[in-house]
Amino acid sequence: MSRIKFVNMWISRWFRQDAAVKTRAPCFLLSGREYGEHSSVSEPDSTARRTRRPRAADIAERLRREKEEQTAEVPVSPVQRRVSELKQFTQQLQSVHPNVFAKALYRSILYQDQHLIAINKPYGVPVYNTGGIRNSIAESLPVLAKIISNMQGGSQLHICHSLGKDSTGVLLLAKTEEAFERVQSQIKLHQMERKYMVVTVGVPVPSEGVIDIPIIEKEVTGTQHHFKMGLSPLYRLTEEGDGLTRVRAHRQAHSAVTQYRVLDSSSGCSLVELQPVTEVKHQLRVHMALALACPILGDHKYAHWNKLAPQKLPEGVLRRLGLEQSKTRYLPLHLHVRQIILPGVKGHSDLIVSCPLPKYFTTTLKRLQIPLPEKT
Repeated sequence: MSRIKFVNMWISRWFRQDAAVKTRAPCFLLSGREYGEHSSVSEPDSTARRTRRPRAADIAERLRREKEEQTAEVPVSPVQRRVSELKQFTQQLQSVHPNVFAKALYRSILYQDQHLIAINKPYGVPVYNTGGIRNSIAESLPVLAKIISNMQGGSQLHICHSLGKDSTGVLLLAKTEEAFERVQSQIKLHQMERKYMVVTVGVPVPSEGVIDIPIIEKEVTGTQHHFKMGLSPLYRLTEEGDGLTRVRAHRQAHSAVTQYRVLDSSSGCSLVELQPVTEVKHQLRVHMALALACPILGDHKYAHWNKLAPQKLPEGVLRRLGLEQSKTRYLPLHLHVRQIILPGVKGHSDLIVSCPLPKYFTTTLKRLQIPLPEKT
Protein backbone atom coordinates (compact mmCIF):
# COMPACT_ATOMS: atom_id res chain seq x y z
CA MET A 1 0.00 0.00 0.00
CA SER A 2 1.34 3.38 -0.96
CA ARG A 3 2.10 5.93 1.72
CA ILE A 4 -0.51 8.43 0.41
CA LYS A 5 -3.33 5.86 0.55
CA PHE A 6 -2.36 4.87 4.08
CA VAL A 7 -2.52 8.50 5.28
CA ASN A 8 -5.90 9.09 3.64
CA MET A 9 -7.30 5.95 5.24
CA TRP A 10 -6.04 7.04 8.68
CA ILE A 11 -7.60 10.52 8.35
CA SER A 12 -11.00 9.08 7.30
CA ARG A 13 -11.03 6.67 10.24
CA TRP A 14 -10.19 9.54 12.64
CA PHE A 15 -13.08 11.71 11.37
CA ARG A 16 -15.55 8.82 11.77
CA GLN A 17 -14.43 8.30 15.39
CA ASP A 18 -14.64 12.03 16.08
CA ALA A 19 -18.19 12.17 14.73
CA ALA A 20 -19.19 9.28 16.98
CA VAL A 21 -17.80 11.10 20.00
CA LYS A 22 -19.77 14.23 19.13
CA THR A 23 -23.04 12.30 19.11
CA ARG A 24 -22.43 10.98 22.60
CA ALA A 25 -20.90 14.02 24.39
CA PRO A 26 -22.25 17.58 24.69
CA CYS A 27 -20.29 20.28 22.91
CA PHE A 28 -19.43 23.60 24.56
CA LEU A 29 -18.94 26.69 22.41
CA LEU A 30 -16.23 28.95 23.79
CA SER A 31 -15.12 32.43 22.88
CA GLY A 32 -11.79 33.01 21.20
CA ARG A 33 -10.22 34.18 24.47
CA GLU A 34 -11.42 31.08 26.33
CA TYR A 35 -10.43 28.73 23.53
CA GLY A 36 -6.83 28.72 24.68
CA GLU A 37 -7.89 27.81 28.23
CA HIS A 38 -10.37 25.01 27.49
CA SER A 39 -10.67 22.18 24.97
CA SER A 40 -13.40 22.62 22.34
CA VAL A 41 -15.01 19.30 23.27
CA SER A 42 -15.11 18.13 26.87
CA GLU A 43 -17.05 16.03 29.28
CA PRO A 44 -18.62 17.51 32.45
CA ASP A 45 -16.96 14.96 34.73
CA SER A 46 -13.52 15.32 33.21
CA THR A 47 -10.79 15.96 35.84
CA ALA A 48 -8.76 17.90 33.28
CA ARG A 49 -11.32 20.72 33.10
CA ARG A 50 -9.81 24.11 34.03
CA THR A 51 -11.62 26.74 36.12
CA ARG A 52 -12.02 30.38 35.04
CA ARG A 53 -9.36 32.78 36.28
CA PRO A 54 -10.58 35.18 39.02
CA ARG A 55 -11.07 38.80 38.00
CA ALA A 56 -9.32 41.72 39.71
CA ALA A 57 -12.65 42.96 41.06
CA ASP A 58 -13.31 39.56 42.66
CA ILE A 59 -9.89 39.55 44.33
CA ALA A 60 -10.38 43.09 45.65
CA GLU A 61 -13.79 42.20 47.05
CA ARG A 62 -12.40 39.09 48.75
CA LEU A 63 -9.55 41.08 50.34
CA ARG A 64 -12.00 43.74 51.52
CA ARG A 65 -14.18 41.10 53.22
CA GLU A 66 -11.13 39.50 54.87
CA LYS A 67 -9.99 42.89 56.19
CA GLU A 68 -13.46 43.60 57.60
CA GLU A 69 -13.52 40.20 59.28
CA GLN A 70 -10.11 40.78 60.84
CA THR A 71 -11.16 44.20 62.09
CA ALA A 72 -14.31 42.74 63.58
CA GLU A 73 -12.43 39.91 65.25
CA VAL A 74 -9.61 42.07 66.71
CA PRO A 75 -10.97 45.37 68.09
CA VAL A 76 -8.55 48.32 67.96
CA SER A 77 -7.64 49.49 71.46
CA PRO A 78 -7.47 53.20 72.32
CA VAL A 79 -3.67 52.92 72.56
CA GLN A 80 -3.43 51.39 69.06
CA ARG A 81 -5.72 54.07 67.66
CA ARG A 82 -3.63 56.80 69.30
CA VAL A 83 -0.39 55.34 67.91
CA SER A 84 -1.93 55.07 64.43
CA GLU A 85 -2.91 58.75 64.56
CA LEU A 86 0.62 59.80 65.54
CA LYS A 87 2.28 57.65 62.86
CA GLN A 88 0.01 59.00 60.15
CA PHE A 89 0.61 62.56 61.34
CA THR A 90 4.41 62.26 61.09
CA GLN A 91 4.28 60.92 57.54
CA GLN A 92 1.48 62.86 55.86
CA LEU A 93 3.41 65.85 54.46
CA GLN A 94 6.29 63.75 53.11
CA SER A 95 3.97 61.69 50.90
CA VAL A 96 2.50 64.54 48.83
CA HIS A 97 3.82 66.01 45.58
CA PRO A 98 6.13 69.06 46.02
CA ASN A 99 3.65 71.30 44.18
CA VAL A 100 0.87 70.19 46.51
CA PHE A 101 3.13 70.89 49.46
CA ALA A 102 3.87 74.41 48.16
CA LYS A 103 0.12 75.07 47.92
CA ALA A 104 -0.27 73.88 51.52
CA LEU A 105 2.39 76.40 52.58
CA TYR A 106 0.52 79.13 50.71
CA ARG A 107 -2.65 78.31 52.65
CA SER A 108 -0.64 78.48 55.90
CA ILE A 109 0.42 82.13 55.42
CA LEU A 110 -0.09 84.05 58.67
CA TYR A 111 1.00 87.51 57.50
CA GLN A 112 2.11 89.16 54.27
CA ASP A 113 3.19 92.63 53.14
CA GLN A 114 5.42 93.98 50.38
CA HIS A 115 8.58 92.94 52.25
CA LEU A 116 7.87 89.87 54.40
CA ILE A 117 5.79 86.70 54.58
CA ALA A 118 5.15 84.70 57.74
CA ILE A 119 4.07 81.08 57.35
CA ASN A 120 2.99 78.43 59.83
CA LYS A 121 5.74 75.84 59.47
CA PRO A 122 4.30 72.32 59.71
CA TYR A 123 5.71 69.48 61.79
CA GLY A 124 8.22 67.04 60.33
CA VAL A 125 9.34 69.26 57.44
CA PRO A 126 12.94 70.53 57.43
CA VAL A 127 13.72 74.10 56.49
CA TYR A 128 16.57 72.94 54.24
CA ASN A 129 16.73 69.77 52.20
CA THR A 130 18.35 66.73 53.83
CA GLY A 131 18.96 63.19 52.64
CA GLY A 132 15.91 60.95 52.36
CA ILE A 133 13.44 63.84 52.69
CA ARG A 134 11.08 64.59 49.81
CA ASN A 135 9.75 68.01 50.81
CA SER A 136 11.49 70.95 52.47
CA ILE A 137 10.73 74.65 52.87
CA ALA A 138 13.72 75.76 50.78
CA GLU A 139 12.90 73.41 47.89
CA SER A 140 9.31 74.67 47.73
CA LEU A 141 10.14 78.40 47.64
CA PRO A 142 10.31 78.75 43.82
CA VAL A 143 6.82 77.28 43.46
CA LEU A 144 5.52 79.31 46.41
CA ALA A 145 6.89 82.52 44.82
CA LYS A 146 4.93 81.80 41.63
CA ILE A 147 1.72 81.23 43.60
CA ILE A 148 2.00 84.56 45.43
CA SER A 149 0.21 87.02 43.18
CA ASN A 150 1.98 90.29 43.99
CA MET A 151 5.54 89.06 43.48
CA GLN A 152 7.37 90.10 40.33
CA GLY A 153 8.49 87.52 37.82
CA GLY A 154 11.83 85.97 38.72
CA SER A 155 11.64 87.14 42.33
CA GLN A 156 12.99 84.87 45.04
CA LEU A 157 11.97 84.20 48.62
CA HIS A 158 14.64 84.18 51.33
CA ILE A 159 14.50 82.23 54.61
CA CYS A 160 15.18 84.70 57.44
CA HIS A 161 15.94 82.34 60.32
CA SER A 162 16.29 78.67 61.12
CA LEU A 163 13.76 76.33 62.67
CA GLY A 164 14.14 72.63 63.50
CA LYS A 165 12.52 69.93 61.39
CA ASP A 166 10.24 68.83 64.23
CA SER A 167 9.45 72.37 65.41
CA THR A 168 6.30 74.21 64.34
CA GLY A 169 5.09 77.80 64.19
CA VAL A 170 6.07 81.18 62.76
CA LEU A 171 8.73 81.17 60.05
CA LEU A 172 9.66 84.45 58.33
CA LEU A 173 10.41 84.69 54.60
CA ALA A 174 11.70 87.85 52.91
CA LYS A 175 10.53 88.92 49.46
CA THR A 176 13.61 91.02 48.78
CA GLU A 177 17.29 90.87 49.65
CA GLU A 178 16.97 94.22 51.44
CA ALA A 179 14.26 92.88 53.75
CA PHE A 180 16.29 89.70 54.33
CA GLU A 181 19.39 91.67 55.37
CA ARG A 182 17.33 93.89 57.69
CA VAL A 183 15.89 90.89 59.55
CA GLN A 184 19.34 89.27 59.74
CA SER A 185 20.70 92.45 61.31
CA GLN A 186 17.88 92.53 63.85
CA ILE A 187 18.58 88.91 64.79
CA LYS A 188 22.30 89.58 65.31
CA LEU A 189 21.51 92.58 67.49
CA HIS A 190 19.00 90.48 69.51
CA GLN A 191 16.18 92.80 68.48
CA MET A 192 13.86 90.11 67.15
CA GLU A 193 11.74 88.69 69.97
CA ARG A 194 10.55 85.08 69.76
CA LYS A 195 8.17 83.34 72.12
CA TYR A 196 8.00 79.56 72.14
CA MET A 197 5.46 77.26 73.76
CA VAL A 198 6.70 73.89 75.01
CA VAL A 199 5.32 71.03 77.05
CA THR A 200 7.91 69.71 79.49
CA VAL A 201 8.12 66.45 81.40
CA GLY A 202 8.45 67.76 84.94
CA VAL A 203 7.90 71.16 86.52
CA PRO A 204 10.81 73.65 86.35
CA VAL A 205 12.00 75.08 89.68
CA PRO A 206 11.99 78.01 90.11
CA SER A 207 8.91 78.69 87.97
CA GLU A 208 10.53 81.66 86.25
CA GLY A 209 14.10 82.63 85.49
CA VAL A 210 16.99 83.01 83.05
CA ILE A 211 19.31 80.19 81.95
CA ASP A 212 22.74 81.54 81.06
CA ILE A 213 24.92 78.51 80.29
CA PRO A 214 27.07 78.20 77.14
CA ILE A 215 26.48 75.27 74.79
CA ILE A 216 29.03 73.15 72.98
CA GLU A 217 28.86 70.13 70.69
CA LYS A 218 30.09 67.00 72.44
CA GLU A 219 30.98 63.50 71.37
CA VAL A 220 29.12 60.68 73.11
CA THR A 221 31.14 57.47 73.11
CA GLY A 222 29.92 53.95 73.75
CA THR A 223 27.88 51.39 71.86
CA GLN A 224 25.90 54.18 70.14
CA HIS A 225 28.54 56.65 69.09
CA HIS A 226 27.00 60.04 68.26
CA PHE A 227 27.24 63.80 68.78
CA LYS A 228 24.99 66.06 70.84
CA MET A 229 24.91 69.64 71.98
CA GLY A 230 25.75 69.85 75.69
CA LEU A 231 26.35 72.35 78.46
CA SER A 232 29.70 74.07 78.98
CA PRO A 233 29.24 75.83 82.36
CA LEU A 234 31.33 78.82 83.36
CA TYR A 235 31.03 77.94 87.06
CA ARG A 236 31.46 74.83 89.16
CA LEU A 237 31.06 73.97 92.81
CA THR A 238 33.99 74.56 95.10
CA GLU A 239 35.70 71.56 96.66
CA GLU A 240 33.94 72.34 99.95
CA GLY A 241 30.61 72.40 98.14
CA ASP A 242 29.54 75.69 99.71
CA GLY A 243 30.07 78.02 96.78
CA LEU A 244 30.84 78.50 93.09
CA THR A 245 34.08 79.21 91.34
CA ARG A 246 34.45 80.45 87.78
CA VAL A 247 36.18 78.22 85.27
CA ARG A 248 37.86 79.06 82.00
CA ALA A 249 35.43 79.22 79.08
CA HIS A 250 35.86 76.64 76.33
CA ARG A 251 36.90 78.34 73.09
CA GLN A 252 34.40 76.26 71.04
CA ALA A 253 31.43 76.93 73.34
CA HIS A 254 28.65 79.29 72.24
CA SER A 255 27.02 81.79 74.57
CA ALA A 256 23.40 80.74 75.16
CA VAL A 257 20.76 82.61 77.15
CA THR A 258 17.11 81.56 77.56
CA GLN A 259 14.30 83.20 79.54
CA TYR A 260 11.57 80.85 80.74
CA ARG A 261 8.25 81.10 82.54
CA VAL A 262 5.91 78.29 83.67
CA LEU A 263 2.37 79.09 82.56
CA ASP A 264 0.63 76.07 84.10
CA SER A 265 1.28 72.49 85.18
CA SER A 266 -0.64 69.28 85.81
CA SER A 267 -0.13 65.52 85.75
CA GLY A 268 3.63 65.92 86.19
CA CYS A 269 4.00 68.07 83.06
CA SER A 270 4.15 71.81 82.42
CA LEU A 271 3.29 74.35 79.76
CA VAL A 272 6.29 76.69 79.56
CA GLU A 273 6.93 79.89 77.61
CA LEU A 274 10.52 80.26 76.37
CA GLN A 275 12.25 83.32 74.96
CA PRO A 276 15.73 82.68 73.55
CA VAL A 277 18.00 85.71 73.71
CA THR A 278 20.65 83.97 71.61
CA GLU A 279 20.33 81.52 68.73
CA VAL A 280 22.36 78.33 69.21
CA LYS A 281 21.64 74.93 67.73
CA HIS A 282 19.17 72.99 69.96
CA GLN A 283 19.47 75.73 72.58
CA LEU A 284 15.97 75.41 74.05
CA ARG A 285 16.04 71.61 74.08
CA VAL A 286 19.45 71.49 75.80
CA HIS A 287 18.61 74.14 78.40
CA MET A 288 15.34 72.45 79.35
CA ALA A 289 16.69 68.89 79.43
CA LEU A 290 20.15 69.43 80.92
CA ALA A 291 19.94 72.70 82.83
CA LEU A 292 16.44 72.35 84.36
CA ALA A 293 16.10 68.54 84.10
CA CYS A 294 12.70 69.02 82.44
CA PRO A 295 13.03 67.71 78.86
CA ILE A 296 10.53 68.76 76.24
CA LEU A 297 7.83 66.16 75.56
CA GLY A 298 8.74 64.19 72.44
CA ASP A 299 12.43 65.14 72.56
CA HIS A 300 13.93 61.69 72.11
CA LYS A 301 17.43 63.03 71.38
CA TYR A 302 17.97 64.77 74.71
CA ALA A 303 15.79 62.56 76.89
CA HIS A 304 18.94 60.44 77.48
CA TRP A 305 22.54 61.53 77.31
CA ASN A 306 24.51 58.30 76.88
CA LYS A 307 22.22 56.57 74.40
CA LEU A 308 19.75 57.10 71.57
CA ALA A 309 16.38 55.79 72.66
CA PRO A 310 12.71 56.86 72.87
CA GLN A 311 11.84 59.20 75.70
CA LYS A 312 10.96 57.39 78.96
CA LEU A 313 7.82 58.79 80.55
CA PRO A 314 6.31 58.31 84.04
CA GLU A 315 3.35 55.95 84.31
CA GLY A 316 0.98 58.77 85.15
CA VAL A 317 1.92 60.71 82.02
CA LEU A 318 1.59 57.60 79.84
CA ARG A 319 -1.87 56.98 81.26
CA ARG A 320 -2.95 60.54 80.52
CA LEU A 321 -1.59 60.44 76.98
CA GLY A 322 -3.15 57.05 76.26
CA LEU A 323 0.17 55.44 75.34
CA GLU A 324 2.40 52.56 76.31
CA GLN A 325 6.11 53.08 76.94
CA SER A 326 6.99 51.00 73.85
CA LYS A 327 5.06 53.46 71.66
CA THR A 328 6.48 56.76 72.95
CA ARG A 329 8.81 56.95 69.93
CA TYR A 330 5.82 58.19 67.94
CA LEU A 331 5.34 61.25 70.16
CA PRO A 332 6.10 64.47 68.22
CA LEU A 333 8.29 67.20 69.66
CA HIS A 334 6.13 69.74 71.51
CA LEU A 335 8.12 72.86 70.54
CA HIS A 336 6.13 75.64 68.87
CA VAL A 337 7.02 79.21 67.82
CA ARG A 338 4.00 81.00 69.22
CA GLN A 339 4.92 84.61 68.36
CA ILE A 340 7.57 86.74 66.66
CA ILE A 341 7.96 90.49 67.21
CA LEU A 342 10.07 92.66 64.92
CA PRO A 343 10.83 96.30 65.81
CA GLY A 344 9.24 98.85 63.52
CA VAL A 345 11.39 100.74 61.00
CA LYS A 346 11.02 104.25 59.60
CA GLY A 347 8.37 105.26 62.07
CA HIS A 348 6.25 102.13 61.63
CA SER A 349 4.91 100.19 64.60
CA ASP A 350 6.31 96.83 65.66
CA LEU A 351 5.38 93.82 63.54
CA ILE A 352 3.71 91.14 65.68
CA VAL A 353 2.94 87.75 64.12
CA SER A 354 1.19 85.08 66.18
CA CYS A 355 0.52 81.44 65.32
CA PRO A 356 -2.08 79.06 66.82
CA LEU A 357 -0.93 75.84 68.44
CA PRO A 358 -1.06 72.72 66.23
CA LYS A 359 -3.79 70.20 66.85
CA TYR A 360 -1.49 67.54 68.35
CA PHE A 361 -0.23 70.14 70.84
CA THR A 362 -3.70 71.15 72.04
CA THR A 363 -4.74 67.48 72.20
CA THR A 364 -1.80 66.78 74.53
CA LEU A 365 -2.72 69.72 76.77
CA LYS A 366 -6.29 68.48 77.06
CA ARG A 367 -5.14 64.95 77.89
CA LEU A 368 -2.79 66.30 80.55
CA GLN A 369 -5.57 68.58 81.86
CA ILE A 370 -3.43 71.69 81.34
CA PRO A 371 -5.51 74.78 80.42
CA LEU A 372 -4.95 76.12 76.92
CA PRO A 373 -3.02 79.41 76.83
CA GLU A 374 -4.84 82.62 76.07
CA LYS A 375 -4.82 83.77 72.46
CA THR A 376 -2.15 86.35 71.70
